Amino acid sequence: MLLEKLREEVLEANLELVRQGLVLYTFGNASGVDREQGLVVIKPSGVAYDEMKPEHMVIADLEGKIVEGELRPSSDLDTHTLLYREFPEIGGVVHTHSEFATSFAQARLPIPALGTTHADYFYGPVPVTLPLSDEAIGGRYVHETGLAIVARFKGEGDSKAIDPMAVPACLVAGHAPFVWGKTPHDAAHNAVVLEAVARMAYRTVSLEANAIGVSQALLDRHYFRKHGRDATYGQGKSS
Repeated sequence: MLLEKLREEVLEANLELVRQGLVLYTFGNASGVDREQGLVVIKPSGVAYDEMKPEHMVIADLEGKIVEGELRPSSDLDTHTLLYREFPEIGGVVHTHSEFATSFAQARLPIPALGTTHADYFYGPVPVTLPLSDEAIGGRYVHETGLAIVARFKGEGDSKAIDPMAVPACLVAGHAPFVWGKTPHDAAHNAVVLEAVARMAYRTVSLEANAIGVSQALLDRHYFRKHGRDATYGQGKSS
């Protein structure tokens, strides 16, 4: 079976979304990419999670052409493949409609960096895209969704460019979050954390509408203790 190990990893990432309560019914999807072969493994569309097996995963190339699989791929395939093409360091992508992160997306608001839990994973606010135009919605909608995410990270309009590895998530205005990581497991993990910090942010601004969030010093301290060459969190690798 082609890409057997990656199929298993992608299936596990999808099941983790269910275990953590991020998806309802057949909502949501996770994928992974094999950079050497230029192939993407993604969840099939509309298949119940408790019925899925590795052989049900669909394989496509980076342009979205189906290479192997008897089932139709997730309807969000074009967004996933575009993100893999534009963000070459990522290895997994997850899309959910998790309650609190989606609430921010529907409000067209970024998730602010209000505390150290956020800072441990996201080096600044989680951004939101510009709304899609009627023309984009009526055209290659799923592809246009990916373009909106990429535009936001490249610094559309007056906004600053964002490193997609430092902030591994984006809210699509009026829609829901897309999250990524170095592997499918990392992407699912980041999606779980995103929902947690979105829930905390919602509750924080409910208590204090003018919450100012973490300082740059605290953001730096918490983000860089877990990421980068000089990270100190965890046990690290034995020499």
